[in-house]
Amino acid sequence: MTDIRRRATREVYRNPWLRLREDEIEYPDGTTGSYAVVEKQDFVVVLPWADGGFWLVEQYRYAVGARQWEFPQGGWSEGHSGTAVELASAELAEETGLRAERFRHLGRLFAASGYSSQSYDAFLATGLTEGPPRREASEQDMVHRWFAETDVRAMIRDGVLADSHSVATLALYDLHAAGNPPNPR
Repeated sequence: MTDIRRRATREVYRNPWLRLREDEIEYPDGTTGSYAVVEKQDFVVVLPWADGGFWLVEQYRYAVGARQWEFPQGGWSEGHSGTAVELASAELAEETGLRAERFRHLGRLFAASGYSSQSYDAFLATGLTEGPPRREASEQDMVHRWFAETDVRAMIRDGVLADSHSVATLALYDLHAAGNPPNPR
């Protein structure tokens, strides 16, 4: 089977965080259509692990109109760049104040492949030391807290932790941890 072919494209909207484009496409059978694609910079999700549990952050998520628990995550601010592990270190320190001795890459996933080209790298952070967070203005309502691993799983089951990137990253952790648990120090 052949891929869908892009025949034309136009930018519909752009701001500093995303670009929306609309493509005219042709399916393998020759029929045509249109497809909207959201382009956003790639990001990281970090699982900070210590003492049999994880550190989570909670903040108000405007799009869903509620405070949400999730693992620390984010992308480079405008004008900054670096490797995925450097970004993981920066996001962890920014949102929680935690510094990690070790980062283990768990995998790379697409955020929403049905409509976006954005992907993210998932990391396990261990050997944590605490420090003051350096949150951005948009994160001023953020709090961070440690939860036992069993509590994190219950939060997912009960819909309290409903961020899909966090849940998928925990699934990658489970795949890696089977027979190879994290080193606490």
